[in-house]
Amino acid sequence: MTTVPFGDGPYRPFIDGSWLEPQGRPVADVFNPANGERVGQVVLGTLEDVSRAGQAAARAFRQWRHSSPAERAALLHRAAELLQARLEDVARLLTQEQGKPLVDSRKELQTTVRLLQFYAEEAERIEGVYQRGAAGRTVSIAIREPVGPVAAIGPSNYPVELIAFKLGPALAAGCTAVVKPPEETPLSVLELIRCFADAGAPPGVVNAVTGGAAVGEALVRHPDIRKVAFTGSTSVGKKIAALAGEALKPVTLELGGNAPFIVFSDADLDLAVAGAVRRSFSNAGQICIAVNRIFVERSIFEEFVEAFAARARSLVVANGLEVPNADMGPLVSLRAREQVERHVEDACRRGARVVAGGGALKGGDYDRGWFFAPTVLTNVTEDMLCMREETFGPVAPIRAFDKAEEAFAWANATPYGLAAYVYTRDLGRAMAAVRCIDAGGIGLNVNDVTELTMPFGGYKDSGLGRELGRYGLDGYLQWKHVRVGIIS
Repeated sequence: MTTVPFGDGPYRPFIDGSWLEPQGRPVADVFNPANGERVGQVVLGTLEDVSRAGQAAARAFRQWRHSSPAERAALLHRAAELLQARLEDVARLLTQEQGKPLVDSRKELQTTVRLLQFYAEEAERIEGVYQRGAAGRTVSIAIREPVGPVAAIGPSNYPVELIAFKLGPALAAGCTAVVKPPEETPLSVLELIRCFADAGAPPGVVNAVTGGAAVGEALVRHPDIRKVAFTGSTSVGKKIAALAGEALKPVTLELGGNAPFIVFSDADLDLAVAGAVRRSFSNAGQICIAVNRIFVERSIFEEFVEAFAARARSLVVANGLEVPNADMGPLVSLRAREQVERHVEDACRRGARVVAGGGALKGGDYDRGWFFAPTVLTNVTEDMLCMREETFGPVAPIRAFDKAEEAFAWANATPYGLAAYVYTRDLGRAMAAVRCIDAGGIGLNVNDVTELTMPFGGYKDSGLGRELGRYGLDGYLQWKHVRVGIIS
């Protein structure tokens, strides 16, 4: 497989079953954040392209909404099979444009394959309700129908997987879709779109328009788009919700996080340290459910910090395509690294102590990319940016607590509520954490709150609605009640 589906030319938008010709449209370079080298080029969509894509999705919806569950399942299964067959090439492309180690790119794509397969099966399990009427000779039938053409907008940290979070259930429900890939990492998403094209998606069922904020806003405003699904920052999510609200379009928003990681003195320390390191520094901390704040019971605080910092220092930070054992790659962009630097500088200015890392990695190959050392901070306080905002980078502030109530209060001292982690052997304390912490997902002695069959989403400023599982499918369906009078 070549990574360029158009001969030797740049990647292009995909509208109404065709890859657009590049003539007359701007072209953007896509760079490798590990070394600054150009990975490829992408033709940027125009506002006219957005209009055409929305219209194509609306036309296709007239037929796709009436397609059989078997037809929808077949398309999803075939696309999954093609992505599996192309996985190694697409994984290399993903690492080149996003920066994560190759092993993590493979994992993202394998998860995407499983997700598409899951929704292929769920397409045949959409159920309704039948019951006798409360009065008279009537029966009621409640059926679920697709909401209509969907705008699917995703971020750069898990570009393929998080678009599939939206595209899988949308197609299974009978919706059509217009995808807007992230600006920094559009190529691997377009390879996913190519899998659907090659799988035989009818024209207009799956579309993709590349571009920036103007393209995204036009897509949300498009009169033929009837639902918006977005993963990204809370600030952008709120703007999307406001725009969609003007036309009463439903939204699914998976937004920012500020996840606490609470370790009690009775926890399995080795398990807690390993879990915290992985969830703090995987993908350079660029994960919505990444650990942002670590709270450790005072009696084991020093022991935890020492073990955690030692493991952080041992992580291999490198170009994930060139170093097979890399644990962490670069930040996705200079802007992303500057955000991390700002948070660390603010913390140090307010009295934090740097136990590991603390700044951008310099020298040799590091000077070519946006690398930042895995960073551990202590002496942190609530007024520091790293404790109040989502850093979205490899920074782990650690603070000691004395009582469970104190840790739970600190966990909730944020406008976010996406994920939280608690390590303890005490079942009562674990259940108290579940009751007290305001988050859409809680990991007890495990550092991940995602499961393909379970609902995923947040409280408060972390979003609206749920993705994954049959619960994610619900967001792309709407109820219709049919009341029937019985004539005999």
